[in-house]
Amino acid sequence: MPKVGSLGLDMMFRTCTVQVNLDFSSEADMIRKFRAGLALQPIATALFANSPFTEGKPNGYLSMRSHIWTDTDNNRAGMLPFVFDDSFGFEQYVDYALDVPMYFVYRKKKYIDCAGMSFRDFLAGKLPCLPGELPTLNDWENHLTTIFPEVRLKRYLEMRGADGGPWRRLCALPAFWVGLLYDEDSLQNVLDMTADWTTGERQMLRNKVPKTGLKTPFRDGLLRHVAQDVLKLSKDGLERRGFKETGFLNEVAEVVRTGVTPAEKLLDMYHGKWRESVDPVFEELLY
Repeated sequence: MPKVGSLGLDMMFRTCTVQVNLDFSSEADMIRKFRAGLALQPIATALFANSPFTEGKPNGYLSMRSHIWTDTDNNRAGMLPFVFDDSFGFEQYVDYALDVPMYFVYRKKKYIDCAGMSFRDFLAGKLPCLPGELPTLNDWENHLTTIFPEVRLKRYLEMRGADGGPWRRLCALPAFWVGLLYDEDSLQNVLDMTADWTTGERQMLRNKVPKTGLKTPFRDGLLRHVAQDVLKLSKDGLERRGFKETGFLNEVAEVVRTGVTPAEKLLDMYHGKWRESVDPVFEELLY
């Protein structure tokens, strides 16, 4: 990792995320949910931002974890603009994955270093680290686990934008995404809302949200205003499901109402009653 970005080892050893895995019923359903999830991922990053400290001091970010991903390995991370192309589908994602440089092949309980090599060459039996050998389906599945975009496609869609946090927010995260993506009306409303967002705007949000959270300027207002609309769509979607799940959104509803992210609450306490110590975080905020 240090060969392809300056923060890869920080990602491996110093960050914690919680991911939500969501099903799709068809290729067309996958495309719609993938686009909605990617467009809104910076909003999830803002709502759940919770990593403002490094080595006991403020680091200048609300989600340092999210920022770290911008300099881990840009060949395998990011916002995947091609997902919004008219031609996008399973085949286009496979083409993308085939061109992501490999990390390793696992053989006889050992990891063989294949860093930078091509899975396309592996398919042709021309992998320099295993000449003449062809990949198994397990090799392909392993390769797919080394791709780290903000939303990752497997046999399900993986939402990867949120920091870890206490239990009350762990329950809010799947509720947030289920309300948006598992309800047809909410999903279509998200797609309509984000349809004219440009590649540049989506990337701008990805770049700026780790530092400025819900206060990130977007068009004529702030990202907080978009988050208010998105949270309402999520709540409406959960209500239509009829399983009494909207209470799980209370934690993020408070974030949207106040515009204050979890990270900003931590920073307020750090500069206030904690007297510039992070130690109380382990005592006060576990639940």
